Amino acid sequence: MRYWQVLAGLVLAIVLFLFPLSAEAASSSSISRSAGNALKGQDFSGQSLIGKEYSNLILENANFSDADLRGGVFNGSVLQGVNLHGVDFSDGIAYLVVFKGADLSDAIFTNAMMLRSTFDNVNITGADFSNAVLDRLEVKKLCAEASGVNSKTGVSTRESLGCQ
Repeated sequence: MRYWQVLAGLVLAIVLFLFPLSAEAASSSSISRSAGNALKGQDFSGQSLIGKEYSNLILENANFSDADLRGGVFNGSVLQGVNLHGVDFSDGIAYLVVFKGADLSDAIFTNAMMLRSTFDNVNITGADFSNAVLDRLEVKKLCAEASGVNSKTGVSTRESLGCQ
C-alpha cells in the first residue's frame, strides 16, 4: 500500500512539474483595466468608493472631489489634472501614480502608501499626509509648496509632511 502512495505522489509531482497550472487571481483590477480610457473626465465627486481599485488607468481630469476613497487603490495610474479636493484617501495605496497638475487640497492621506508616485505642480493646500509613506525626494518637493491646515483633521500640511 505504501508503495502505491509513493508512486502516485511521484507521478503527480512529475505531471505538475512538466505541465504547471497557471494561477490567476481574481481582482477588481482586471475589471478596472477593461474600462480603458472611458474613465477620463468622469465625475466621481461625493461618492462612496471605499476600497475601490483603479489600476493601470488613465484618469485624466476625473473629478473625485469630496469622495470617500478610504482604503482605495490607484496603482500605475495617471491622475493628471484630477480633482481630489477634500477626498479621504486614508489607508489607501497609490503606487507608481502620476499626480501631475492634480488638486489635492484639503484631502486626507493619513496612513496612505504612496511610494514611487510623482507630484508635479500639485495643489496640496490643507492636505493631511500624517503617517503617509512617500519617497523622500517627493516629500522635499511637496514641502517647498506646503501650506494650510486641513479643515477636517485640523493638521497642518507642513507638519503632516514633516517639513523642516
